[in-house]
Amino acid sequence: MARPPEKRGTRGRSGLKVRVRTARGRKLSSTRWLQRQLNDPYVEEARRQGYRSRAAFKLLELDEKFQLLKGARRVVDLGAAPGGWTQVLVERFTRSGQKDNKIVGIDILPMDPISGADLIEMDFLAPQAPDELKALLGGPADIVLSDMAAPTTGHKQTDHIRTMGLCEAALDFAMDVLEPGGTFVAKVLRGGTDDDLLRRMKLHFSSVRHAKPPASRPESVEWYVIASGFTGKSQALNDQSAP
Repeated sequence: MARPPEKRGTRGRSGLKVRVRTARGRKLSSTRWLQRQLNDPYVEEARRQGYRSRAAFKLLELDEKFQLLKGARRVVDLGAAPGGWTQVLVERFTRSGQKDNKIVGIDILPMDPISGADLIEMDFLAPQAPDELKALLGGPADIVLSDMAAPTTGHKQTDHIRTMGLCEAALDFAMDVLEPGGTFVAKVLRGGTDDDLLRRMKLHFSSVRHAKPPASRPESVEWYVIASGFTGKSQALNDQSAP
């Protein structure tokens, strides 16, 4: 069960909140980020449990709420770096005792290897990326996870368009590799999924919901869309051709 870290984790050993002074050459935004990291209970708990990032708890909490990983055997992790979600997947599959599980991850950023998973350092939008992922999967996926987000520019509309573009590319891939009944999970920004993208999901999945896990910082604009019950590629094609 994914339990939130204790509140005392937000403070130093003395029980006082850690404050960071602005050093010469360090931007104010960098100082604020560092202070937030030092006072974040999820960051401390991730270190304690050996996770590479606090984001691991987002997947743990989403799985607890939606039972995403129950019965899954093949999973794709898009935007996997630094590997927190992949670590959670390996742990869950190891506990299940199944021998034929397959975890494939991809990110444009380098990642240290994770035993029990195949990781690719490549831009997911590269033309050859989908084929390489499918070759490693060796069969249809039960779940496609996407924690991808475009680098922020500071311009909200631009950031939204770029991140939703990644979500759309991830959905295209998911609809190509998912087993009927499979699940697609992707990061979106505040306001939820764009209308056209949401309409496509509702056509090809039996359930589409939005969630913001507790591990997602309150001030963050990120949400997640959970599309479950994939209807299958043949049905998807029929839906697209319908008037």
